[in-house]
Amino acid sequence: MTKKLKQRIFNNEKVLGGFVNSYNPSLVEMLGFNGYDFVVIDNEHGAFSQSEITDMIRAAKRTNMSPVVRTSYDPSSVQKALDSGAEGIQVPMVNNREQAEEVVSKAKYPPIGMRGVAYSIPAAQYGTLSGRSYLDQANKDNLISVHIETKEAVENFEEIIAVNEIDIAFIGSTDLAVNLGYDNPNDSGVQDIISNLFERVKDHDIKMGLVASDTASTVKAFNQGASYVSVVTNKIITDALKEVVSNSKN
Repeated sequence: MTKKLKQRIFNNEKVLGGFVNSYNPSLVEMLGFNGYDFVVIDNEHGAFSQSEITDMIRAAKRTNMSPVVRTSYDPSSVQKALDSGAEGIQVPMVNNREQAEEVVSKAKYPPIGMRGVAYSIPAAQYGTLSGRSYLDQANKDNLISVHIETKEAVENFEEIIAVNEIDIAFIGSTDLAVNLGYDNPNDSGVQDIISNLFERVKDHDIKMGLVASDTASTVKAFNQGASYVSVVTNKIITDALKEVVSNSKN
């Protein structure tokens, strides 16, 4: 990869990814070969071993697609994802400035953060890369996306996005809807809040991310101003499977 995902986003490119929440390197490769820009390996809702996450990252890189890991709630999840070669992380349930600062501390090497240093890892090509030049380049390239998906996060939005090194505010619309007492993320009350977040971000050097479920919602997300959109791959596959059944048995 000659152009990192973070660089592309801050060059004002629109990037499209897909959530994958089960161990399936072939599906990751299919996304890459079909033009997706990144894959989100979903270690929040998915069931992965650490070696499986590493395999999925390798599958993404084979297709020149950027691997991103949505981290679990394990304190070591951020470092393990990045050590395994992930180009970025998505961290769920970031609700205030202190939590956003903790994410940065875990994801960045000193002097920016407190990420532990090792060179015998996939990210450093097992020691082929090392020293200050590697650490600085990793700090520069690694993408940090934090989820805005609760009432508290909405209330603290400005203080979260003001934290240095946070690159993307990713709106988890389903969690946000449920947290606010709505049944559907497409409810006008939820959509009004999301639109307001897009307005509030305009004076900050940060990009917005959204989840999508089909072509229409992906187009809507980009038109709304999102730079980083990730589709729910399971939903796309399920819809396609249902369509074949419904259109072939009539």
